[in-house]
Amino acid sequence: MSTHPDSPVFVSGEVSRQVFTWSEAIESLRASYRLPEQAGATPPRTVATVGKAWLRTLPAFPPSGRYFGAKLMAAGVQGVAAGIEYVIVLFDRETSRIAAFLDANAITAFRTAATSALALDGLAPATPARLAVLGSGLEASHHARAFAAVRALSEVVVYSPTPERREAFAQALTRDLGVPARAAASAEAAVDGADVVLAAARSQGEKPILFGSWLKPRATVVSIGSTIPQQREIDASVVERSDLIICDSLEEVLTETGDMMAAKAAGLSFHDKSFSLNDLVSGACNERVRSADIRMFKSVGGGLQDIVVAELIVRKALEAGLATSLPIQFESKR
Repeated sequence: MSTHPDSPVFVSGEVSRQVFTWSEAIESLRASYRLPEQAGATPPRTVATVGKAWLRTLPAFPPSGRYFGAKLMAAGVQGVAAGIEYVIVLFDRETSRIAAFLDANAITAFRTAATSALALDGLAPATPARLAVLGSGLEASHHARAFAAVRALSEVVVYSPTPERREAFAQALTRDLGVPARAAASAEAAVDGADVVLAAARSQGEKPILFGSWLKPRATVVSIGSTIPQQREIDASVVERSDLIICDSLEEVLTETGDMMAAKAAGLSFHDKSFSLNDLVSGACNERVRSADIRMFKSVGGGLQDIVVAELIVRKALEAGLATSLPIQFESKR
């Protein structure tokens, strides 16, 4: 099959999982974030709402590559109870034609963890790390595997409220990665002595699950669970202890996430120690990285990550003959 077919193709979640690798995704994202940010290329997400129904759109025009496009996700009148479907639409920047549709459920989790691993690679010392994981869901699982692609993990300690889930999580990591892993009885016990702390589980009631006093010197924190004003994950004391805060979307993280809004309400100043992921990957804040004791990456996700990873998956699916050609053609307006 041609790597640039004349008609659009569809890539399923099953195919995405089949062709995806962490190392390729991380390097694709690194190549994109290394380039300067382009004004207007990654506008903020938009959300249309009526009652429980909503439609969210994340558009992006990466600085390189063949495609640009957007991810769309929606919930109907029953809200999230009826389930949510995700789709990424890719346009060919050379022909302007619609090139592909991808089931974006798996891609969303892949791109989040791969982006976090990219940030971790720039923030954490290049030595074996003891990883604490707060959470035992899909995002926590993907992040542990993505982190293992950029750092040797000496041990993984996981906490989540359900003992059976955290035990199963630890057993799966040992089986799949060959890394010693165990469950902890509390979040504080999991974090004790950790070099890297992943916060990937908002608590019930939107109360913080991670506190600054738990962190050892030179620790790196990755927080992915507070992406809108109503959500909480880390205490303001984590923001206070962090000497450097890297954000995948600087404005959204600092002004539209519940954690940072709470830190601002507590009277903390953090804008002068916050930088974009582009700054980290390009080396613009290398001196700040070297001098920082506690470093944090805080993520809300973004369309750029979706499109970069989607392009990688489409290319690999086409090369493997696994993309489904669609018997459709769009009218073209000139």
